[in-house]
Amino acid sequence: MIIVISPEEILPNEVDIVNEMFQEGLELFHIRKPFISDQEMILFLDQINESFHSQLVMHGHFELAGEYGISRLHIRENDRINGLHAMYAENYLTSTSVHNINAFNALEKDWEYAFLSPFFPSISKQGYGEASTILEEVRMRHNQNVKLIALGGIQEENVERALHSGAEGVALLGAIWQNEQPVSVFHKCREGVMKYNYQKI
Repeated sequence: MIIVISPEEILPNEVDIVNEMFQEGLELFHIRKPFISDQEMILFLDQINESFHSQLVMHGHFELAGEYGISRLHIRENDRINGLHAMYAENYLTSTSVHNINAFNALEKDWEYAFLSPFFPSISKQGYGEASTILEEVRMRHNQNVKLIALGGIQEENVERALHSGAEGVALLGAIWQNEQPVSVFHKCREGVMKYNYQKI
């Protein structure tokens, strides 16, 4: 599985890039824009090709999901801990975030997948993740009911390493949005995922 997470702010040509990545095989696009208004979100969603709406995952503005045929919500770690996800569990596919393997192992089976981060030093947050031991912690995973998605510093050079460690998928953020050729970067990372999956057969 390959996922792209949006930048927090709306970027020029962002929607064009998203539509093109979907055409190139993007599986899910997480919309994480905590600082924009409902109206700005509506304008953003209106520009994404309707055929891809079922592949969108909302991090906020949940009230818009139904209107746009969006069936996936991402619940922040703090909201999950406080039980705020319960009201959405019956009607939506839900994902969440964790930052250590013990928290991942404790997740109930009703979560479709969880981001585990930081796998590698972050591209978008300088210095974050440099002392992370998550790549080693993954071997202590015993929760097989929830898919583990590697997040943090994921790029072309380490996609296969993340998958070999035991992740079922990768999530891209800084590698995409801090590059002048985001679709090309996505394509190369997707090739890494496909290569790994082919080797498993």
